[in-house]
Amino acid sequence: MRLATDTRRLVTAGALAAVLLGGGSTAAVAAPAQSTRPAASAAATSASYAGSYARLRSLADLSAQRLATADLVAAAKYGTDSPIDDPARERQVLEAVARQAEEAGADPEATVRIFRDQIEANKVVQRGLFRRWDADPSQAPKDRPDLGEVREEINRINAELVRGIALSPEARTAPYCGGVLTVAAVRVRHEDRLDGLHSVALGRALRSVCAG
Repeated sequence: MRLATDTRRLVTAGALAAVLLGGGSTAAVAAPAQSTRPAASAAATSASYAGSYARLRSLADLSAQRLATADLVAAAKYGTDSPIDDPARERQVLEAVARQAEEAGADPEATVRIFRDQIEANKVVQRGLFRRWDADPSQAPKDRPDLGEVREEINRINAELVRGIALSPEARTAPYCGGVLTVAAVRVRHEDRLDGLHSVALGRALRSVCAG
């Protein structure tokens, strides 16, 4: 187990270094002595990169937490007249996070864009679970969660996500955002042991995190 953990750390460090030192160029990694970048500048860049990873990892973690609530929403709706698509509820969520973004000093448009993806990712999980339960009713949930209580939890995570977005403009607009976010998402998928459905949904949830 320790060896596996160390290996994951080395792989992650290597991926981060590859992006930082020139988009994964083996020459850049193999020949550091030929670099003309001052040591202080390289250290500052590494620190900036590490800070970006921390911010983006937080967003990936919160997105995974939000996806976990999709299982509860699906269980609450399955076998009822409640549709997966709920435009009125979605509008309420987007209006709420836009207000929270303004209060937190975040870009409301970027925040709403990210949350549209969060909502669509949640529905990816719900649809996938509905198909699974239709195909094998024995896997369908036996208990029906209180949808109101589930939405309170979603609202809590939403507020944390808004704060995370407000704290991460530099990370989300950095030219290496996509690479760093990919590493963060891989770590979250591994540590949370996400199955295929939730892994696909996590990618959908994070689609608009990196600006541009």
